[in-house]
Amino acid sequence: MSEAPVVDRPITLHFRGDWGQANLHRICGWLAQEIGDRVPEGSRFAVWSGRGGMDQIEALRGGEADIALVTPTAAVQMLHRAGDTKGLAALGVVGQRDRLVVAVDAALPVNTVADLAGIADRLTIATSPDDGVNLIGFAAHKALRLAGVDPDKLTFRYDERPFPAVARFAAGEANVLIHEAVMTPAWQRIERVRPVKYLPWGDEVLHAFAADGWPDAVVEAGYLPGLTDHLRTLDFSDFAVLCREDMEDDVAALATWCMVMTRRALEAQYAHLPADHSPVTYPLVPSDMARAPLPLHPASARVYEELGDSELADGAPIWK
Repeated sequence: MSEAPVVDRPITLHFRGDWGQANLHRICGWLAQEIGDRVPEGSRFAVWSGRGGMDQIEALRGGEADIALVTPTAAVQMLHRAGDTKGLAALGVVGQRDRLVVAVDAALPVNTVADLAGIADRLTIATSPDDGVNLIGFAAHKALRLAGVDPDKLTFRYDERPFPAVARFAAGEANVLIHEAVMTPAWQRIERVRPVKYLPWGDEVLHAFAADGWPDAVVEAGYLPGLTDHLRTLDFSDFAVLCREDMEDDVAALATWCMVMTRRALEAQYAHLPADHSPVTYPLVPSDMARAPLPLHPASARVYEELGDSELADGAPIWK
């Protein structure tokens, strides 16, 4: 299938990404342009701002979006096991190697997350809210409870996105940070302004999440400044590209073809960063992209099977 699947009519697609400047929006823009180059004149595309969490699921269900991105894929897998993704399918996965990490002021007398319960009155925690949408906040609060740390006895400073929270911790406005985006420069700069250590969630927490379909993962020693030993923590990797099960076959096939065959156009936007510290982990591998947390749309599954690890489509990425 070296040629793109044919869509013989103008189409309108609504994508749902992030707040506007992060990876989900960039992926939506990439797909909108590549699909748009291969459909008849009169086709229309819109990228709506979203939060990358439960709001994306609701937007798909409500018909407000045709393609939406959710991160991490572990959360989507958990939702699927719980029966909360009925009517939805996947077009694939865009890789991002990420983890949910707990960092604390090095002076605190703690070695595990469970130890935080003993000094709850001394803590200010920078993380995201557990508001029914934000999956960072959901995972952080759930994991704290599983570790025996009561969130109701803690002081929080909430931010929707990781970078304000990292900045609060670095500036001393919080002495605990629970967040993701660990591949970014903001995490690398923390130890320049304050000593830091990293806490494991503990086996009880990781096993409970794993039972719901949310795996753990490792941050290797040295990946973060001051991390001297491997750290087992919660996986927070990858962007799930989702649609509804009733998406037209030809549209689903074309979207998937573009993900596989024009992937260099996305990779090129991250090539100035080391691959292991890039918000999109390149090179994208089609067989990995097909390992989605939901069943693939049938037309999408056929495209992955037919393409395999095909050579890329012709064309020069604008960011090359």
